[in-house]
Amino acid sequence: MTKRANICVFAFIVIVLCCPFLRANEKNALEDDRLADLIDAIKPSIVAVGTYYFNDVPKTRYMGTGFVIMGGKRLVTNFHVVSPVMEKNNLSYLRIFHKNFPVKGIGAKIIATDEFHDLAILEQEGDPLPALKLSDSLTVREGYRVAFTGYPIGLVLGLNPTTHTGIISSIAPLIKPSPSARIINGELIRHLNEPYDIFQIDATAYPGNSGSPVYRTDSGMVIGVINKVFVKGKKEHALTEPTGITYAIPVNFIKVLEKSIKSAQ
Repeated sequence: MTKRANICVFAFIVIVLCCPFLRANEKNALEDDRLADLIDAIKPSIVAVGTYYFNDVPKTRYMGTGFVIMGGKRLVTNFHVVSPVMEKNNLSYLRIFHKNFPVKGIGAKIIATDEFHDLAILEQEGDPLPALKLSDSLTVREGYRVAFTGYPIGLVLGLNPTTHTGIISSIAPLIKPSPSARIINGELIRHLNEPYDIFQIDATAYPGNSGSPVYRTDSGMVIGVINKVFVKGKKEHALTEPTGITYAIPVNFIKVLEKSIKSAQ
């Protein structure tokens, strides 16, 4: 075999060996671009939930994250995010903040709550925003790739939501019987009697992420609502140290709450 032939054979072998890596890199690049496009499409539907009052210091106070549903006027967040303004009867101060809104935000009112599942639906007074689509949470399986977008550290970075990615690492009841009756209090009794499945995600969320949508990375369909503080208080109430586990409430409970609004109208 001539020297030229040897070179051609060697080049052919190199190409054959490298092709799988080149295809893998091309596939990864396409997946990265697809996720980047998805995040760009999701972010306009994410709002910050808080209050604005000219006598407060600071005037704007951040409480959590929300996301837009149902035609752009309604949005979902956690009940525990808005409960402080309900308790203090400061509902007139309630605002949502978005890059398309004025600095003072846009007024919003609470139109439905579900304290048991820690959900609230608000209606905002501004122009409609892009709405996210809700999936069927009963079809979710462990191992599905998901992302959630919200404000993990409040408004430190301005109205620029942050995205975390992971997988559904577990689907399990919110609460299991306590090993000791001494740590069961009245607040836990109903959850012991009426447990429901929640999603556990292997990505770290922070209190500011409460109310963030959890969505499939392959479709952008929302399957749940980040709920770290409320769920942790129920499921991990026996732990003395905080954990990095992130939980989400299945989206089907939002659908039930939204239907209750229609029934009442």
